Amino acid sequence: MVTLVAGLILFLGVHSVRIFAEGWRGRVIAQRGERAWKGVYSILSIAAFLLLIHGFGPARADTTVVWSPPRWTHDVAGVLTLAAFVLVVAAYVPGNAIKARLQDPMILGVKSWALAHLLADGTLAGIVLFGSFLVWAVLDFRAARRRRVHGDAPVGVRSGRTAVAVLVGILAWIVFAFWLHGRWIGVWPFGVHG
Repeated sequence: MVTLVAGLILFLGVHSVRIFAEGWRGRVIAQRGERAWKGVYSILSIAAFLLLIHGFGPARADTTVVWSPPRWTHDVAGVLTLAAFVLVVAAYVPGNAIKARLQDPMILGVKSWALAHLLADGTLAGIVLFGSFLVWAVLDFRAARRRRVHGDAPVGVRSGRTAVAVLVGILAWIVFAFWLHGRWIGVWPFGVHG
């Protein structure tokens, strides 16, 4: 559990600079340059992500079961993770209606993913991991909304881009939910071994 918590502190800490230290971030970028900032940010993010992966497996295997989720929570989690995949893809497809309307689909996708897993995973390790991400996403969403008061207007919607975001999100979810999740994480969300 120590490695998991260390990974969470580093990962969410790095990703919380814009929430808690926007002015400091701006000064560092002005002094060192955006490329240097992005380089250090990327290295720390990758290291933290590896700590999360390395820490979650053993923590999950040796954890306390806080509650046993009923079967219906797994079905709700399936729908929420499907929405999360579409939202995350929409964050990267320029000119789609989802991004234009919601403006922060990546953060909303993280919220949906974290909530889904909190509903379906009653272990202490799961609550620590997914609860931390949910709290972070709520704070980041609020900070992004405050920043946007003076930010850029959303980009215009282009025909077909929304359909691309939705279709790619659905396909990615299918591949992950029915194949990769079980192979990489050891949990088959729908009890299907592919």
